[in-house]
Amino acid sequence: MKIDFTHHQSAHCENGVVSNLLKHKGHNISEPMVFGIGSGLFFVYIPFLKVNHGPAISFRPMPGFIFKRFAKRLGIKIKRYKFKDKKKAQLTLDAELQNNNPVGLQVGVYHLSYFPDEYRFHFNAHNMVVYGKENDTYLISDPVMETTTTLTEKELEMVRFAKGAFAPKGHIYYPIQYPKELNLERAIKIGIKSTCRDMLAPVPIVGVKGMRLVAKLIRKWPVQKGKKVANHYLGQIVRMQEEIGTGGGGFRFIYGAFLQEAAVILKNDKLKELSNEITEIGNSWRDFAVDASRIYKNRSPEIDAYNKVADQLVALSNREEVFFKKLRKAI
Repeated sequence: MKIDFTHHQSAHCENGVVSNLLKHKGHNISEPMVFGIGSGLFFVYIPFLKVNHGPAISFRPMPGFIFKRFAKRLGIKIKRYKFKDKKKAQLTLDAELQNNNPVGLQVGVYHLSYFPDEYRFHFNAHNMVVYGKENDTYLISDPVMETTTTLTEKELEMVRFAKGAFAPKGHIYYPIQYPKELNLERAIKIGIKSTCRDMLAPVPIVGVKGMRLVAKLIRKWPVQKGKKVANHYLGQIVRMQEEIGTGGGGFRFIYGAFLQEAAVILKNDKLKELSNEITEIGNSWRDFAVDASRIYKNRSPEIDAYNKVADQLVALSNREEVFFKKLRKAI
C-alpha cells in the first residue's frame, strides 16, 4: 500500500510534518505559518531534567505542543494514539495506512538508520510521516531529509518505542476534521501574543530571563564543574540550538519568515520590519554557537572565553526582550 503523498523538505521536523499533512488534505499552510501560529519559538532551562548527561536546554516547547496549539487556534481536530503494546501500535499504524491515511509519528533519533552517525543520539522528540508500506518496509517522509526514505518493521518499532526522556510510546497523530474556513488572521494574533508572553515571562528559567540565567551558569561552570564538564554543557547548548531541529538561529529565521507572511495577511508593515530584526538576531545566535563550539573543541584563542560567550548570551537576551516588547505592541 502506497498513499499518493507529496514530500516537502522543511527546516524543522514537527512544523514540516504538520505542513505536509495539511497540504495532503488541500490546505496550503507553510512551515513558518505552522511554527508562528503554534508558538514554536521558546527558551527554557530545566536543570533537573538530564539529556545526554547535561541539564536540558530547549529552544522549543514540549514535543507535540506546536501542532496542538496550531490546531486549537484554527479549530482543527487531531486524533492521537499512544501505546504500551508494540504489536497493537503496528496494527493500528497498518490500519491507518490501509485506510489511505498518512500519519505523523513521534520517534527517537538514536536508532534512525538513515540519519548520519553524528546526528544519532538519544533524543526522542523527532517527527516524521509514514505514508505507505511495501512488504515489511514502511515508506517514510521525514521532512528534514531531502527525499523520502524507508524503515523496516523492526527499525520503525525501535524508534517508536525508544526509551528515556520524552519517550514516544508509539505516538501516532493526524488531523481528522477542519472548519469550513481557516481563520488565519485570528490565529496569527493569538500565536504572536502567546510567543511574546512566553519569551517575556517573569520566570527565571524561561524566555529572556532563562537566557540570562544560563549566561550566569556559563561563567561558573569551569570553576564549579571543571573544564571537561563545562565544555560538555556548552556542547549541549550548541547541540540543542543548532542540531536538534533548527534551534536558536534557525528558529529565528523561520519566525522571521512567519512575520513576513503575517505582515501580508494582517496588512501590518511593522511586522515586516520586525521580521528583518529577528533575522539579524538569528545571525547573532549563529555567532554565539560558533564561539561556544570553539571552546568545547579547545580551539578558542580567547583567554576569557567562557565570559565572552556569556556576554554574547546576555546581549542576545537584551535584544530579544526589546524585540518581543515591540512585537507585542505591533499587534
